[in-house]
Amino acid sequence: MSEFFEPPPGSPEPDVEVRQPPWFGAPRGVLPGVVPLELVLARSKRAAVCITRLAAYPTGFEFDVLALAAPGHAELDLDPMLFGPYHHRPRRPGDELPPELLRVGVQFADGTKATNTGGVGYDQHPPPGPVMFSGGGGGGGGQWRQTEWVWPLPPSGPLIFVCEWPAAQIPLKRTSLDAQAILDAAARAEIIFPEAASADNPADC
Repeated sequence: MSEFFEPPPGSPEPDVEVRQPPWFGAPRGVLPGVVPLELVLARSKRAAVCITRLAAYPTGFEFDVLALAAPGHAELDLDPMLFGPYHHRPRRPGDELPPELLRVGVQFADGTKATNTGGVGYDQHPPPGPVMFSGGGGGGGGQWRQTEWVWPLPPSGPLIFVCEWPAAQIPLKRTSLDAQAILDAAARAEIIFPEAASADNPADC
């Protein structure tokens, strides 16, 4: 025990488990069905944007975005801004998106869309349309990876992945995937711990 520095006091355990609304992320206690993907969304002389994994749950799906800088474009020269200050600083309506930001989105067969730039208010129960939330990720040295969660599952028909990265000379690009592959994978998802999954998906959501 130090004579001067003391450890912080412990935090009391919560009396009830915190519920995560289904649009905030993948449900806990569930083994997802997987759609194998090696999908190049777009490429230029400066960079490429790919999807390397898609996992489907009963309530939505998540996918990994892989951004690759071409040789000769170091991290300081090209950064997709998937993490860091941009996503945590206050923004006003009408603010322009910085060209360095890698924009990723999906469009359902019914025309509704979700993007990593649109966001959603935390006081909506539930949101009026599909939403996308950025999860874990990291990178550097010309390679970055980010997980994106999309809620809810798409309807049958084409699911369009959209990306744009002006700083990497990648204009708006669209790539289509049959949503049935995701719906079939979601049907294969296995609920391992029902109590955890039900806590994340209360009946009033």
